[in-house]
Amino acid sequence: MKEQLYTIPVTDAFQSDCECPLCKMKQDLEQSAIEYTLGPSYMEDDNRAMTDEMGFCEKHIKDLYQQKNRLGLALILSTHMSKITKDLKRLCDSAPTPGKSFLKKKNDASALGEYVNKLSGSCFICSRTTNTFDRYIDTIFHLYKKDNTFSSKITASKGFCTYHYALLYDRAPDFLAKEQLTQFLADIQSVYFSNMERMQEDIEWFINKFDYRYQNEPWKNAKDALPRTILKTHSSTTPDTKE
Repeated sequence: MKEQLYTIPVTDAFQSDCECPLCKMKQDLEQSAIEYTLGPSYMEDDNRAMTDEMGFCEKHIKDLYQQKNRLGLALILSTHMSKITKDLKRLCDSAPTPGKSFLKKKNDASALGEYVNKLSGSCFICSRTTNTFDRYIDTIFHLYKKDNTFSSKITASKGFCTYHYALLYDRAPDFLAKEQLTQFLADIQSVYFSNMERMQEDIEWFINKFDYRYQNEPWKNAKDALPRTILKTHSSTTPDTKE
């Protein structure tokens, strides 16, 4: 059962010392997908067909480039580029010459434009990450219903980024009955706002430390307040908080 398969990474994330357990789960999944993409799997026909078809978003192509397997990435991009070129040549050969038409809406794209638009919105790593992350969300609510200790893991955490707080808030009615729903919303609301207040204090003290009047004061918990605040406000697309 999927809840058995995905319980461990969910509980581990909520027990970790992070500003958002959901961000941590997503970051771990992204790293795993990056390693998978550049591991032995890139030589498998099925995987190469998917990377050829989907390509990578701007963020993840940069992440792949930072890895050590430059040859693997080059091979992946070579066949991906070959497919794009072949597809676009076919579309160019079969498409009429673009021109003005009174029947055509201003924002209507050509078949070639639609192909490129679809390509720009697809990413092998995003797809692989999102599919598993959605199962993790299901598991959060499964644990909340079935595990009496899980609610305490939520309230003992450092809360959530704003995006994932809203995600849990909106998804909860799909999984929880009225009484549990009320308690779950109260739990995530309490932990979210209390930790946003904590973060607000940290970032304000970080700002104070640039004032000469506070230069001899201790940093308290504010030394890494900026990257942690970015994570709280902008989710897992933020820089690594480790310094």
